[in-house]
Amino acid sequence: MKELISVENLCKSFISPIGELKVLKGIDVTFYEGEVVSIVGVSGAGKSTFLHILGTLDRPTSGSIKYRTRDSADWLDPFRLNDNELALFRNKEIGFIFQFHYLMPDFTAYENIIMPALITKELNKDFSLKDVKNRAEELLNSLDIYDRKDHKPGELSGGEQQRVAVARALIQNPRVVLADEPTGNLDAASAEDLFNLLMKLNASSGITFIIVTHNNSLSERCHRIMRMTDGRIIQIT
Repeated sequence: MKELISVENLCKSFISPIGELKVLKGIDVTFYEGEVVSIVGVSGAGKSTFLHILGTLDRPTSGSIKYRTRDSADWLDPFRLNDNELALFRNKEIGFIFQFHYLMPDFTAYENIIMPALITKELNKDFSLKDVKNRAEELLNSLDIYDRKDHKPGELSGGEQQRVAVARALIQNPRVVLADEPTGNLDAASAEDLFNLLMKLNASSGITFIIVTHNNSLSERCHRIMRMTDGRIIQIT
């Protein structure tokens, strides 16, 4: 498999009233195209902070993260981009799935799904609304929620809301999807269904999934498990 993301000596600190709080303490790891990786560890180990920096939602204090993008075989450090370039990179290359869906309650499932693409319209001159509509229709069908496309989030079950969130994450055909406890707010049956869906999407499309989870039975079915403790990755299996 080809290298997709390279992380070198990644550190993150926050300044608190009692001094510096070191959350990430020197992470070195590589992620590859087409793999499903789980990141596990106790609460406070730094998993979500690591995921947010991987997704360029936050910046590291030191160290680097580099991506191979769809447009180039060379490494790209997204944090060297200006704000507009970084927003476009994030929007095109990375999908996000969170525990609490974060769907906009006043918009339908379909409208929630296409929202990242509409943001791209403001950033990318090559935007095609027709392509976006076709992609949304494809996702609604493949995720078995087409008949719910005109329903608002409050009219959907938890599992249906999370499928909408998955479709939203995939609307831009990202190379990597970052998922922070995606099954944490679901019952056991819905969690199993969602995990099976992510594995199916990985097998059919080659999208890399990096999943933070406390669910050991699900993490053990991923291609690799990275265990974090006290801001470090201490084991990869």
